[in-house]
Amino acid sequence: MSAESHPTLPPVRLHSDAELARDALGAPLFARAVRLARWAGPATRVGVGGELAADQLPGAAAHLGLDAGAEDAAVYASQAWRVAVDTGLVDVTEPEEGAAAQEGGEAGEEPYGTAAPGEDLALVTGGAPADVLGLWRAALEAVLADAAVPDLEDLVDALDAGGEIDFDRLDWNPGREADLLDDVLAHLYLLSVAEGRTADRQIPLPVLAASVVVPDGMGEPTDAVLEQVSDAMMRLDDQFRQLEPIGLVEFRPVDEELMAQADEDGGRGEREDDDEDVSRYGMVRLTPLGLYGIRARMLEAGVAAPAVGELAGKGADALLDAVSSYPEHAAQAEIEQWMAGREPSDAVAELLAAARGDDEGGPLRRLRCQQALALAGPEAEGAVRAVLDEAELGGLARVWLAEHGVTGVPAPAPEMVFWLTVDTIAAQLAADGETEELPLLMETLTAHHAGFFDRVWRVQHPSTVQVLEAMGRLHPDRKTAKEARKAAFKARSRRP
Repeated sequence: MSAESHPTLPPVRLHSDAELARDALGAPLFARAVRLARWAGPATRVGVGGELAADQLPGAAAHLGLDAGAEDAAVYASQAWRVAVDTGLVDVTEPEEGAAAQEGGEAGEEPYGTAAPGEDLALVTGGAPADVLGLWRAALEAVLADAAVPDLEDLVDALDAGGEIDFDRLDWNPGREADLLDDVLAHLYLLSVAEGRTADRQIPLPVLAASVVVPDGMGEPTDAVLEQVSDAMMRLDDQFRQLEPIGLVEFRPVDEELMAQADEDGGRGEREDDDEDVSRYGMVRLTPLGLYGIRARMLEAGVAAPAVGELAGKGADALLDAVSSYPEHAAQAEIEQWMAGREPSDAVAELLAAARGDDEGGPLRRLRCQQALALAGPEAEGAVRAVLDEAELGGLARVWLAEHGVTGVPAPAPEMVFWLTVDTIAAQLAADGETEELPLLMETLTAHHAGFFDRVWRVQHPSTVQVLEAMGRLHPDRKTAKEARKAAFKARSRRP
């Protein structure tokens, strides 16, 4: 997971550690690992790699409540045992290589090691939620490592006459596969948190595959690229089947009929357009536990992956600086949590102080400050009135007082009105760029002021030129747009 790929991601709203720990304990694979750790004892025999002896697998499967006669019972038991070992839920003592057969065994019999519940098993019931999540994350790493390995059929096909794996024939590079899976999960996280839709945000598998295969800037994908997308989909289908039992994702696999059709068509099955048929190509979403897990891995990789609420204990300056780059819904959520733990009048005074400044980020800080002030009630009136005479905050204060029906507020000087107009448009440009709504805002702000452009170019605001240039491009009235361009020229000319 590269920090360069996504320098700053949208903030995610996470469940509490207690809720996430319950989810972790309920994840089928992790729950099975815990049960096998409790089952392990003096009679449990393991091989050189810590794996369960083959004749132990039926007993392990039966303990898990699996049908011992089912084909996949031994696979599930073996996988759960590996997770238990990798997470420290089980301690194994491997046999020494070349050791003699165990006492009582036949000559030449393979020696076995022993297993017992590990110290970390006590954390499952006696540890804090963070301890449980630490164990789950270790389990997740083990499952991710397995998911990056080719399936058994591919490995068998790649064996040469000497029984060694021909990696060139397999076309598998362990580091590359792990990096690709990391990239896929990073894209899934980004798609999940975009626009704040994390609850039921299902991503079609073709969309996810294309996000990591199709080169940036490519218009219509070539047949070769589409074939790569199809191959990636099939690989992801297999990987997400492995990742679902650990609780990372909810996954709807690719429809078996479509897979059969793709085989018949040489991988070029016909695509359907409606939502129901798109879902047949596979749908995946990160669970709340998955969002937590992928974010934790990103943080370890140096990626800035903020979470809503982590600014609650910081000052207003840190809050406004951070939420200035957040989408509006995320900024609102963060501000609400910050305000909730503070006395309203003190919080408002701190926010107003942090909103000052003639730097480039000032307009957007004031926009977020105004967003925060909307949460304050009448008790904040004193703190708001205190800035009425300030050039940077007086207009903002008057807006808030008017919205709360406060009377006796002095009218602003014309200079303050024009300054606030420039500041407001500059903030919108910084927040969302040149949106479809911005021309309407410009029209509204200029309609009530005769001779607006004769005066606005003189406003002592660092963004005056930028705002006038934008109005020259975007104002819906051509004559007014021309006036804006002339005013921008004058504003540039008066710069030292």
